Amino acid sequence: MNWDIDHLDLEAYLTRIGHDGPRDATPETLRAVHRAHVTAIPFENLDAVLGKGVPIDLKSVQDKLVGGRRGGYCHEHNLLLAAALERLGFAVTRHLARIRLGRPHLPRSHAVLTVGAGGARWLADAGFGGDGLVEPLPFADGAHAELGEWRWRLSLDDGFWVLHAGSAELYAFREDEPHYPADFEMANHYVATHPRSPFVSHVLAQRTIASPDGHARVRAGDLGAATARELADGLRDWIGITVTEQDAELLLGRLTA
Repeated sequence: MNWDIDHLDLEAYLTRIGHDGPRDATPETLRAVHRAHVTAIPFENLDAVLGKGVPIDLKSVQDKLVGGRRGGYCHEHNLLLAAALERLGFAVTRHLARIRLGRPHLPRSHAVLTVGAGGARWLADAGFGGDGLVEPLPFADGAHAELGEWRWRLSLDDGFWVLHAGSAELYAFREDEPHYPADFEMANHYVATHPRSPFVSHVLAQRTIASPDGHARVRAGDLGAATARELADGLRDWIGITVTEQDAELLLGRLTA
């Protein structure tokens, strides 16, 4: 199975996320890289809303999220993170999950990772947005974590691993289903182009801020933008995404919190 990880500029990626710490394949490094990725690279779907297409080959993802200093959604984030972790020596498995959020029978459209480190496995997911993980979670039934007011828990339900955030079920997946690059291409095509995909009809953009002193998520819908100029300025100043005023005008009517 070819994920083209040799195409990754690892130094540029680590610079982009601001990680200058250890590079050994330990749980501590996994935690540091995951957290740095989530807090450095925004979650956003602007290209899907604008109809520009969202290619997920590694070169395109790297050009956008690293070189272009943009953000992305799950397929972009987690395929980039997976390549970086593998280049650092971690064993990574890529999975497709079913979003739940009160709707248990949605298609397998969300990309997640499991990672081996320190003799254990971990759930890693830098691209859920919303109330998704900030740090990896031990891949075990009942594993839980908290960060400020955020709470996460992993449970095993009839063969499905389910990630909970607070009282909500975010998504579920089976670890015994193999997934190939073509499966991610199909899932991404649905997410980026299907008329009923929320990533086509609503602007979703978020920056995660996490520190010992406070934890927050800034979303595009919170910016209070009434004009294209205000939206473009807010995306740049608060979320770290630069768009043209022309694109901001097209995005303005599709804002969502």
